[in-house]
Amino acid sequence: MHIANSGKLIVKSSLVPNPGTLVLNSNKKKIGKVNNVFGPTKNPYVSINLYRSVDTDEIKKNYGEKIFISKNNKKRFNKRGNKPRRKR
Repeated sequence: MHIANSGKLIVKSSLVPNPGTLVLNSNKKKIGKVNNVFGPTKNPYVSINLYRSVDTDEIKKNYGEKIFISKNNKKRFNKRGNKPRRKR
């Protein structure tokens, strides 16, 4: 994994995450969101937009550390909260 000139974190992944999924470090601290997935389908590369509060020097220091993708399977409900919202 490395930080590109654009400030995005590039990592190799074993699965294909959806764009917008939260990314956590090994301490379960939110570090950013998935921006783009590219490369081969078996071992894709993931581009991550880092949050401004994340220290890039700390990420460089922890080179090789595993990062995790949160599971976000929540359904969105309408204002009354009783029916899932329809996709348009």
